[in-house]
Amino acid sequence: MDESIWNSVRASRGWLDTANGTGDVELTCRILKLTEEAGEAAGAWIGVLGQNPRKGVTHSREDVAAELADVAFTALVAIESLGLDPQSLLHACAAKVRARTGTG
Repeated sequence: MDESIWNSVRASRGWLDTANGTGDVELTCRILKLTEEAGEAAGAWIGVLGQNPRKGVTHSREDVAAELADVAFTALVAIESLGLDPQSLLHACAAKVRARTGTG
């Protein structure tokens, strides 16, 4: 990934730390934020399908992808907030997937 992504993750954590502190309640909120973002992605997909007959089709696949990007970025900030290195953890996760799928 581009280094600017990791810089943005660190900057976001710093901004949140300054604004909200770093205690366990704040960390809990950052982890729960991930669930909120995932819900927005789910809602966007429901909107793509037009599953709610009252609303019809309200979102595009691009909207869903943008929400999924929010989920991914929020997860990286939460990892950084735990005091761990999201870049190395993401690489380790990808290595596990490659080993499981026989692609690496």
